[in-house]
Amino acid sequence: MSSQNCDVVIVGAGFAGLYLLHRLRGLGYSTRVFEAGGDVGGTWYWNRYPGARCDVESMQYSYSFSEELQQEWNWGERFSAQPEILEYAGHVADRFDLRRSIEFETAVTAAHFLEATNRWQVTTNKGETVSAQFCVMATGCISAAQTPEFDGLSDFKGATYHTGNWPHEGVDFTGKRIGVIGTGSSGIQAIPVLAEEAAHVTVFQRTPNYSLPARNGPMTEEYARSWKDNYAALREQQRQTPKGAIGEFNDISGLETSAEERDTAYESGWVKGGATLLGSYKDMLLDNAVNETAAEFVRDKIRTIVHDADVAEMLAAKGYPIGTKRICIDSGYFETFNRDNVDLVDINQTPIERITATGLATSETTFDFDAIVFATGFDAMTGTLFKIDIQGRNGAALRDKWRDGPRTYLGLMTESFPNLFMITGPGSPSVLTNMMVSIEQHVDWITECLLHMRDNQLEIMEPVLQAQDDWVEHVNVVAHGTLFPQAASWYMGANIPGKPRIFMPYVGGAGAYRNICDDVVADGYRGFDFQPNPSQVAAAE
Repeated sequence: MSSQNCDVVIVGAGFAGLYLLHRLRGLGYSTRVFEAGGDVGGTWYWNRYPGARCDVESMQYSYSFSEELQQEWNWGERFSAQPEILEYAGHVADRFDLRRSIEFETAVTAAHFLEATNRWQVTTNKGETVSAQFCVMATGCISAAQTPEFDGLSDFKGATYHTGNWPHEGVDFTGKRIGVIGTGSSGIQAIPVLAEEAAHVTVFQRTPNYSLPARNGPMTEEYARSWKDNYAALREQQRQTPKGAIGEFNDISGLETSAEERDTAYESGWVKGGATLLGSYKDMLLDNAVNETAAEFVRDKIRTIVHDADVAEMLAAKGYPIGTKRICIDSGYFETFNRDNVDLVDINQTPIERITATGLATSETTFDFDAIVFATGFDAMTGTLFKIDIQGRNGAALRDKWRDGPRTYLGLMTESFPNLFMITGPGSPSVLTNMMVSIEQHVDWITECLLHMRDNQLEIMEPVLQAQDDWVEHVNVVAHGTLFPQAASWYMGANIPGKPRIFMPYVGGAGAYRNICDDVVADGYRGFDFQPNPSQVAAAE
């Protein structure tokens, strides 16, 4: 077992890890970057399932730190597909010569804070230990694929796949009978593509999801130029929006308009595509009455699109407000259920009892499949952190400290874990926003913090417990002032058995959150405790 020293260990080489590496390298910090995958890209490296596509417009889902990069890269579609986004990540890595500093196919298995040295001891699956002053978790929010523990899963003689860990060589489903379990975002994106290829697709749905049409298409030179000619101003505007993305948002209440006016607004959003419809009214996610008008509009669209009335009702989401689960953006999802080779099974009515050698059995019937696709989501926000044995002061394990739910200050750090940073961690806007904007904001904040410590000969940084408690309370108060907690979503950890039901992201908005973080710094890093480097203090004396 070898051991080396460095200033900063970065765990993950997705968009967060790449940008952090670029910034720290330019400031002279020594780094070690560990990536479990075989290349850069993070979630876009693993999520190669058919139909995988970003739900933020391409011109906005990109880095803003380099004007040259912004100008030279050309997107092919309005909403980019996974291969193009992965190609972009590779282009960034090549352009800034980042790959040489990243150790691929190397997973971090443990990170322990050693109080005797005030350093992190990081261990990899290759038997190496690294000593670092700082450890930064750039592990992603939705990277820990979750497969339910079905009885008999090991008995199945066919092939099984998870959308979050798709074979890199691709899969040929031509002539195959396949079952797809799950109708969240990855299922909604994959099912139309799978249905075009496979002989037959049976979709097993637990909870129907609201989905809006992407209206995707080729990127036009005119639209790309409208961004490239104005990127400086548009990026600043992005940073101050609640979602970290510029869209059409009406600053009026849905209660102040007539039913006819609302339907006109919703129709306009539906036609324009993407998440535009959700911006129709400022109280869409605050008022149940307003929300229900939009929800019923979407349900009526489904009833119009899907020919079979019973299937349409099965697909029409009810029982929770639209937008309180991450809204799905689709390309022909509901239309797919008009195909002769697609069936829908409601597992609330006929639950899956077990996986069999030849398929699966519900409470009512059995199915034979050549392959089963699990579109069952992720252990979001905390799952990737809990896969690592993270221990802070006095050997306290992070998973134990967070047994009742994650507790952070600003989603950046957690008490008793000095010099451990999380990029877009629980308690930050993260998954409720354009991740690229939130990633850049966190990386910049962390980098400036490390510079502050270096310039002032500070060795240790840690949140004050009271500041953390106050932030957790604020996150919860803001969340419960909205409709979000009404949905059993992965934002709440509801998709993971035994996971605490706590709303994990900060719903106050990317722009407001950025201002809070800036105010904390302006007030002398309010809520953080620093300790000087003893040797440097002694030398000064």
